Amino acid sequence: MSIRLFDLTGKRALVTGSSQGIGLALARGLAEAGAEVILNGRDETRLEAAARDLAGAHILAFDATDHQAVRQAVDRFEAETGAIDILVNNAGIQHRAPLEDFPADAFENLLKANISSVFNVGQAVARHMIRRGAGKIVNIASVQTALARPGIAPYTATKGAVGNLTKGMAADWAKYGLQCNAIAPGYFATPLNAALVADENFSAWLEKRTPAGRWGKVEELTGACIFLASHASSFVNGHILYVDGGITAAL
Repeated sequence: MSIRLFDLTGKRALVTGSSQGIGLALARGLAEAGAEVILNGRDETRLEAAARDLAGAHILAFDATDHQAVRQAVDRFEAETGAIDILVNNAGIQHRAPLEDFPADAFENLLKANISSVFNVGQAVARHMIRRGAGKIVNIASVQTALARPGIAPYTATKGAVGNLTKGMAADWAKYGLQCNAIAPGYFATPLNAALVADENFSAWLEKRTPAGRWGKVEELTGACIFLASHASSFVNGHILYVDGGITAAL
């Protein structure tokens, strides 16, 4: 029987931070490819609203920065509902300030939301994937995994760490049948970037700086996610896939 490379029918996918923005777009794309999706966030009301547009979607509310809560939620879901075949680590936050004035508490929050969450959920889900000998982990990195911009140095540091943690996951878990990769989005019009989208000067700079000449649309990330979540990427591991309109390719 031939393998349908991009078909996710029969697979179950957990997407963290999926009540809006990139996470919700990725969950929708995975569902359209046949996956049964699990929406995650801290606000159950917002998750329920998001789930109304996704037939058969599950809701799994937990704080991805809380290691014990993550472990309990994942273990309970696996025991009561079934296997999580695909994990998309999307949860994250941003904070903008000059580095010399950057608040220490904001720095710590970025570390927890952008790095600890990937470790927490990745480890909790991988333990079950390892037992089954198969699994797909897709971490959401950033164009800032490779490039810096004034005012977001700590965010840049966290996304660099996500890129290297992805490589570490591949190094440790590929032998168990897991593929662990990352998508690095460029500049997309999302709630996280609302202040930048509204800034006419920044948008003009971005359009000139990006070879594609525009902001990305969140739906344009779904193809990369389906590729990394499907059999099509069966020998792809530890890779960071930039989806950025060419911004990392050109000066």
